[in-house]
Amino acid sequence: MLRLADLMEKRSALVAEMSALVAKELAGTLGDEERSRFEAADGEVKALDAKIDRARKVEAYERMADAEPVHGGPSARDLRGYSVARALRGALTGKLDGQEGEMHVELSKGRETRGIMIPVQVLLGERRAAETRAMTTGGSAGALKGTDLMSEAFVDRLRPQLMVEQLGATVLGGLTGNVDIPRLTASATASWVAEDGAPSRTDQTFDKISLAPKTIAAETQFGRRLMLQSDPAIEGIVSNDLSWILAAGLDKAAIKGAGSNEPTGVLATSGLSIHARPSSPNGDIPDSTDMATLMSLTDVANVNAPCSFLTNAKVRKLANIWMDGQGNPIGLDKFFMNQPVSFSNQVPSNLTKGTGTNLSAIIYGAWSDLFIAYWSGVDILVNPYHQDVASKGGVLVHAFLDADIGVRHVESFAAMVDAIA
Repeated sequence: MLRLADLMEKRSALVAEMSALVAKELAGTLGDEERSRFEAADGEVKALDAKIDRARKVEAYERMADAEPVHGGPSARDLRGYSVARALRGALTGKLDGQEGEMHVELSKGRETRGIMIPVQVLLGERRAAETRAMTTGGSAGALKGTDLMSEAFVDRLRPQLMVEQLGATVLGGLTGNVDIPRLTASATASWVAEDGAPSRTDQTFDKISLAPKTIAAETQFGRRLMLQSDPAIEGIVSNDLSWILAAGLDKAAIKGAGSNEPTGVLATSGLSIHARPSSPNGDIPDSTDMATLMSLTDVANVNAPCSFLTNAKVRKLANIWMDGQGNPIGLDKFFMNQPVSFSNQVPSNLTKGTGTNLSAIIYGAWSDLFIAYWSGVDILVNPYHQDVASKGGVLVHAFLDADIGVRHVESFAAMVDAIA
């Protein structure tokens, strides 16, 4: 398969050949055979353009695979041998060395830490199918000690889908101070003027998106001996549970964070376009007409980025059973106007409006206009001295992450918050 550089070189040669043929035509010396050659070259260039577009995408994907992860910090290749279990044991025994020690030193520079620093992408990258709560080497957790244990077989609990980052939110990683992102809110305008007249002067106006670290914390407990003896099992179990708790908190805040101690999410952003069905102030069963209305709210606002729907499983059930005039299910595609749609029970279904209760939200928007910002690695404190575990020889593991969420343009989103589903 030709690489991008080869394709571009071939295209340049064809364009040069076509240019020479055009010069001949202008001089009146272009023959029929050369005219046919021009048409053939034109077809080859168009075919090459399609190949070049695909090759550019492949090269972009390859660059992304080798580049720094979206969360910031060390590259994925640097972390292949990183072990959360070794880091926790090092914190417990006071011997934090190797790659885990190096990452702690690197991530701690210029920051006040509570314990050991673990790269964000280690915990918020891949989800490991394992979990522990108050686990010990005795009882049901004792089975985790065996050297032939397959941690992949650990039975995880049921969890809602985390969707916001998957939908394409813009992730800012490795931040140090508060971040202000300038935003153009109004452009200068053009005007028609009379002869010798002066145009009206109009100025651009700006504001800013301010992001500041807010701390989300999680805690889990397990036996000290389990952590020291169960390297294959504890790696997935602890990593997955702590990472999921932190990631779920961020995901939920991105959807409906109320501000103050937590970030402000999409549904709580001031100025968000809200579509309410006029037939009932207490909410009503939504239909595809409502989906079209949500889409029009972003269209009218000149949102050109790709958009998609996000809602919960209750609305999916409604959409699956919605019938047309002949009593036939219309299906998810038609219900959501052939737009991409994702479902997560992180989207609230317990909203109230008027006397209506247990109402669901449906969000439509350009998710790339949502910022998720990270200021640190995950700060892990291993505490064997807490009164709940000290007498048992266990440990509490506390995880802290500094992050914030912001909307680039509130016009990029629209929502229903009164859907009975």
